[in-house]
Amino acid sequence: MELHAIIDAIRNFPGVTRKSKIHKVVDFLPTDKFPKIAAAEGEDAAAIEMGDSYVLFATDGIMESLVESDPYMAGYFAVLVNVNDIAAMGGRATAMVDVMSMSNDQICGRLLRGMEEGVRRFNVPIVGGHTHPDCKYHAIDISVIGEVKKDALIRSSTAQPGDDIVFVMDTDGHYPKNIPYAWVTALDNDPKLVRLQMEAAAIVADEHLVHSGKDMSNPGCIGTLGMMLECSEMGAVVDIDKIPVPKNCDDLIRWILCYQGCGFVYACPPENSARVIEIFVKVKCAGAVVGKVNDSGKLDLTMGGKTETLFDFSKDIITGCKPKAHSKQ
Repeated sequence: MELHAIIDAIRNFPGVTRKSKIHKVVDFLPTDKFPKIAAAEGEDAAAIEMGDSYVLFATDGIMESLVESDPYMAGYFAVLVNVNDIAAMGGRATAMVDVMSMSNDQICGRLLRGMEEGVRRFNVPIVGGHTHPDCKYHAIDISVIGEVKKDALIRSSTAQPGDDIVFVMDTDGHYPKNIPYAWVTALDNDPKLVRLQMEAAAIVADEHLVHSGKDMSNPGCIGTLGMMLECSEMGAVVDIDKIPVPKNCDDLIRWILCYQGCGFVYACPPENSARVIEIFVKVKCAGAVVGKVNDSGKLDLTMGGKTETLFDFSKDIITGCKPKAHSKQ
C-alpha cells in the first residue's frame, strides 16, 4: 500500500467531498447573535443553554441511495447516526423525532423495522414526528435531543497544539452487502454493550479528559479528524500504521474511509490518552494514539517512513466551518 494512494482516496471520497458546501448554508444562518446558543455550526450537535446543562440538538438525513437499496439499514442508521452525534459532544441522548416520506408501503415497513431495532439497541425513544404518505420518493430524517453538563461539553473546535490524537474504534464488525463503506458493529453486539459504548463517550466527557472530539462519520476516521482540525484551525501529523484495524484487514483504504458503527477521534493532553483508551477497551473497543496536533494548519500523514500532506487548510476545504472564532467558551 502506497501513501499517495491513501491520500488520493481520502481527498476524492464522496464522504469528504460532499461536505464542501456546508459553510455556504450556515453562512446564511448565523448563530452568534443568539445568547443561549453555546455551540452550533461545525459541531456534531448544537448546544443550547438550559440551567446548569446544555440541551444538545442534532439531526441527520439518510441518503436516498441507501433508502432505496436497503430500507431496513437506512432506518437503523437514521437512529445510530443521531445517537452518535450526541455521544460525540459528551452527552446522553434523550429522545428523537422523525420525518418519513414514502410512496411504497413495503419500503416504509422495512424503514420502520430498522428504526425499531435502533431504538431497541440504543434505548432512545422516537416520541413523535411527521409522515408524508404520498411522495414520489422515499426518505427518512431524524432529529435527536440530549443533555450534557456545561463543564463536560466536547467541541469539535477546541483541539490544542501538543494534544495527542486518539482513535477509539470497535473493530469487531462487518461491512453490509449493500453499504460498502459502513462498518456495522451495534447490530452484532448485545444491546447492553451498545449502550455501554455510548456511555463510554459520556464518561470521557464527565472526567474532562479531552479538549476536542468527534464521532467517526461519513468522511471516515482520518476525514473526520480533518473536520475537527479544520474547525479548530489546527494541523496534525498522523501515523497510518498506528490506526487500529480489524483482524485480517485486507483493504486498508476501505477501512480508513468507512463510517464507524462505534468510533471516536479525540484530541487530548498526552497524560490523559491512556485513560481515554482504557475507558473504551472496557467496552470492547480498540484504541491508540495515532498522532499529534500542531499549529501548522496542515494534516500530514506518515507511513513507512514517508510523509505527505493530505489537507492544507490555508487552501483546502472540507466543510469550511471555523466556529472557533466566535464560539462561546
